Amino acid sequence: MAHSTLSSKMSSLLSTRKANSALRTLTVSPATSKDFSSNDFLSLSTSPVLRTAYLSELTSHPDFRLGSSGSRLLDGNSLYAENLEKEIAEFHGAEAALLFNSGFDANEGFFACVPQRGDVVVYDAFIHASVHEGMRLSRAGRKVMFEHNSVQDLERVLSELARDEAVRDGERNVFVAVESLYSMDGDLCPLKEIVELVERMLPNDNGHIIVDEAHSNGIYGSQGRGVVCSLGLEDRIFARLHTFGKAIGCNGAAILCSPLTREYLINYARPLIYTTAMSFPSLAAIKVVYGLMKDGITVPLIWHLNSLITHMYEQLLTLQPLTTDSALLRLPQSLPNSPIFALLTPEPRSLAKWCQAAGFVVRPIVPPTVPEGTQRVRVCLHAGNSKQEVEALVASIRAWLIARRRAESAEEIVESLDVKARL
Repeated sequence: MAHSTLSSKMSSLLSTRKANSALRTLTVSPATSKDFSSNDFLSLSTSPVLRTAYLSELTSHPDFRLGSSGSRLLDGNSLYAENLEKEIAEFHGAEAALLFNSGFDANEGFFACVPQRGDVVVYDAFIHASVHEGMRLSRAGRKVMFEHNSVQDLERVLSELARDEAVRDGERNVFVAVESLYSMDGDLCPLKEIVELVERMLPNDNGHIIVDEAHSNGIYGSQGRGVVCSLGLEDRIFARLHTFGKAIGCNGAAILCSPLTREYLINYARPLIYTTAMSFPSLAAIKVVYGLMKDGITVPLIWHLNSLITHMYEQLLTLQPLTTDSALLRLPQSLPNSPIFALLTPEPRSLAKWCQAAGFVVRPIVPPTVPEGTQRVRVCLHAGNSKQEVEALVASIRAWLIARRRAESAEEIVESLDVKARL
């Protein structure tokens, strides 16, 4: 087959990415490696307790259908799915819930159809790509970014929008999109302050806050209900996204909202309408995990995870003598309030490769996933990790720092000798 123009273009773009050290590839980690990378925060995906309860749930429905066989609007719906939605909504203190196949589908579907023509979407600078995709498809008249987690900059944006008479009078809706926990930096949104600001500046009920709880579901709030519930803001948030592929250890997602919004999404959210619904085995896994959370089974896992966060931070502080006068690694300045540690370094691939060779799964995160100059190794802690494993990971990072500093010193000596030779 002749090499087409399209093939040439794709090859060229991939070559450019490779030259810029930005080429993505699929990898499989050795089974013996220690996981410090995945979003399986509670280690439920490998939990014997979950596995046993899951198999029991399947056994109690011996005639279940393996596939859903269609879209929920056609033949893929079931009483099991609808009852699960009611259980999820009740657990999170919401009026209603609507299942989606993934968090990406849910965000894309919501932001593509809910904002009406002429409305405005205001979003945090670090909002997820799925929200951007939804906004790209949206009929909203404007999409306005505010600085990450900056209540002050959000106030500036809302003040500018309030110059529009339709916004002031409540005729034009303003949607504010944030995440409760941001996945790359591991920082929490100042949600209470944002809610109070939006209510103060948009007093005519046209300010609608949407909170993505993908990374906080299962690990914050009472029994893992999330950040919104932990702050008592359930009735002041327009919609919440809760995904099941991270701390919950399953797959899929649900949007928590009003019954009216749920009905609207059923009629207008294309990722829901035009896709095969989740299968019974997937629904059963979600139901079982929510049962474990309601029964308090996951609470000790959350406690252990929180103890690991403190231990990891204390261990990283022991690296300060190697980092204070070096740009090789920037450590967290304070105790993180999440299991996500961003270790900023100009050499993320080198550090990640070193740790991987020592048996730890960590990943380098580089632009365009994160802004230029903020490349890092992202470390995620899990309830299945031990304090000894945390100590061993930090020891590996220490060994890398020592090796790189020695290499830098050797390079400086060589450069000095070269200068003297030229003189």
